[in-house]
Amino acid sequence: MQNLRQKFYEKYALIQTDNIRGFIKTVDWSNRFIGIKGSRGVGKTTLILQYIKLNFKPNDSVLYISLDNLYFFENKLYDLANDFYKKGGEFLAIDEVHRYPNWAIELKNIYDDFPELRIVFTGSSLLHLSKAKADLSRRAVMYNMPGLSFREYLNFETNYYFEAFKLEGLLENHIDISIKVKQKIKPLQYFKDYLNYGYYPFYLENKESFHQKLSEIILTILEVDITQYALIQTSNIQALKKMLSVISKSVPFKPNMNTLSKVTGISLNTMKLYLKLLTDAELLQLLYVENKGINSLNKPEKVYLNNPNLMYNLSLDSNIGNIRETFFFNQISAKNKVNASKITDFYVNEYYLFEIGGKNKTQNQIKDVSNSYLVKDDIEIGSNNIIPLWMFGFLY
Repeated sequence: MQNLRQKFYEKYALIQTDNIRGFIKTVDWSNRFIGIKGSRGVGKTTLILQYIKLNFKPNDSVLYISLDNLYFFENKLYDLANDFYKKGGEFLAIDEVHRYPNWAIELKNIYDDFPELRIVFTGSSLLHLSKAKADLSRRAVMYNMPGLSFREYLNFETNYYFEAFKLEGLLENHIDISIKVKQKIKPLQYFKDYLNYGYYPFYLENKESFHQKLSEIILTILEVDITQYALIQTSNIQALKKMLSVISKSVPFKPNMNTLSKVTGISLNTMKLYLKLLTDAELLQLLYVENKGINSLNKPEKVYLNNPNLMYNLSLDSNIGNIRETFFFNQISAKNKVNASKITDFYVNEYYLFEIGGKNKTQNQIKDVSNSYLVKDDIEIGSNNIIPLWMFGFLY
């Protein structure tokens, strides 16, 4: 364990606390058993190490470990937790739990057997506690960590603090909010860069190598993470890569499942399963009509990449309309229910209708439609039911 502690101290020394996401306040750290899941690259490890540095001195009471360490090829997590607890351990942070066999059972036993130990674990967005081989669903308080919102990106880039708004408040006060933002910065000056590289906080390390690192993350999700949850042939992994590229170029992608099956060589039922896996892995977003959710494996109305950064990474000629809709869907779905609409692009919280377009988009499509809004790109301030697209990055 000494080697693990040494590695923890090295990370503790290097972790910065200048740029801390507001998500750290979303987590109720007083809970004894906390799980944080999310896509690779959204900053789960950084968040935990920042919390530790802000709240603990580097001593025997706290320990951070990653289960992809070679130590755990020959040693059990439970045994390490037992040793740590007996020597005065109070807070155990466990990273990358999905890389460890029988992680759920051992975590359950650690929680049950060491009643004064606080445990925080992180894992892939693919994790489903309800399917784990132990009843963690009634023990662990789970959080899903998204990538950076446009608001968070602006906070990092400008050193101003912009607050988040609930959807209703944004819709009611969008003119006043946008004016206050514009008094400090020019939001459109930052918006294109955010769409390109601002969703994943590791852009702060090196913007020049951002897309190289993102490409590596995409490959790891496809070739390592997903294969741990489903038996996928290597040839099908290549087909999934092609499918992601097709979706990134579409306008947006309205799936014809039979055509997809023929193009990729993947059977129809398997294709539906793969779409769900890619969505759980936060590479895709699936848009369904109301009352037809993803768990039913129904055909989605539209398929989007999860966020615009993925679009810029996978294609040099992504459709601008698709980029706009992808951004809107990604940002608004973090806190709201989003469905397809027969009238507009999106139907939100079973009440609001949103049509997305450029600055020259007209209101003809939503004329005389109640609770409808026109969301325009390339404008700084809206009017009445016309709202700038960038403002929907202020919802979390």
